[in-house]
Amino acid sequence: MATYRIPFNKPALTGNETDYITQAVASGQISGDGSFTRRCHTLLEAELGVRKVLLTTSCTHALEMAALLLDLQPGDEVILPSFTFVSTANAFALRGARPVFADICTDTLNIDESRLEHLITPRTRAICVVHYAGVGCEMDPILEVAARHGLPVVEDNAHGLFGAYRGRPLGSLGSLATQSFHETKNITCGEGGALLINNPDLIERAEIIREKGTDRSRFFRGQVDKYTWVDIGSSYLPSEVLAAFLYAQLEARHTIQARRREIWETYHAELAGWAARHDVRQPYIPEHCQQPYHMYYLLLPDLESRTRLIEVLKTHGMLAVFHYLPLHLSRMGRTYGGQPGDCPVTEDLSDRLLRLPFYYGLSPAEQAEVIAVIEEFQV
Repeated sequence: MATYRIPFNKPALTGNETDYITQAVASGQISGDGSFTRRCHTLLEAELGVRKVLLTTSCTHALEMAALLLDLQPGDEVILPSFTFVSTANAFALRGARPVFADICTDTLNIDESRLEHLITPRTRAICVVHYAGVGCEMDPILEVAARHGLPVVEDNAHGLFGAYRGRPLGSLGSLATQSFHETKNITCGEGGALLINNPDLIERAEIIREKGTDRSRFFRGQVDKYTWVDIGSSYLPSEVLAAFLYAQLEARHTIQARRREIWETYHAELAGWAARHDVRQPYIPEHCQQPYHMYYLLLPDLESRTRLIEVLKTHGMLAVFHYLPLHLSRMGRTYGGQPGDCPVTEDLSDRLLRLPFYYGLSPAEQAEVIAVIEEFQV
């Protein structure tokens, strides 16, 4: 793998990560659901206002738990955006459900709420939305459509921790939501995730599914004198070593978010003139959305100009990357009926989007170098 002077992402230690890992190891328990896991749960529940948080080994596993909780059966359908990571679709496909791919809005790159209702069929069992770049989807109309048809909404909030929609935290709006703590996310433990549960009726079963289908959580609370296999499930608990690292990052969340805001706003201000001259679009943040400054992207006029800019940045030792390829056009997506032209906005914008280097440790001098190279680029 090539090494870049200014990479796209670089994980950082921001506080007590190594101290807490040492404490976790010294405690004698490094398997899941120890003291650091409980601290993470408590902090996130309080910050986000959700009924229950359960740490998982990844956002992918949190999505798989959501699919299990929804009792999806072969032939059921789940509506989700084509412009997302494969995990969003895979979690439901693993249960035998058919992903129904929705197009995105041209402004926020979120699922187009105006086109949701015509995708609903008698086999639809859920709607899964993705808050792209941490900018909230139009949740009020989405929830209205879902309620009208008796459908649960799952928020794939991998990008959106500490973002908000009309003053309400992302992740607190659907029946279920998922978080990612992958190393590319604002708050990280390398690999990790969380399931957020807003429907209290799902909490007890979620604990069972997360513990290999056993009622082990009830045993540890003294509610039963032994635990046994009571449902389907798997092993979704992260170790205490990961939870310790994550708790340190969560403690430093205000520092992390403040620095990421500075980086985002610097890109946005310094590149505005160049973008206007070259017909390059910058991110759009609706006034009623509070973003968590997860990424900074540019929408170039076409694929050719994006490819050239990536190469120019590489020659200067800087890595900028594109993002999702349309799922409906992938080999698997086509097996579910995806065809060219099904999601025209997704097909267009995925060819033109470019993500710039963005991480907590990006220095002002390094960011200025990236900006200078871009400003010299002739679209």
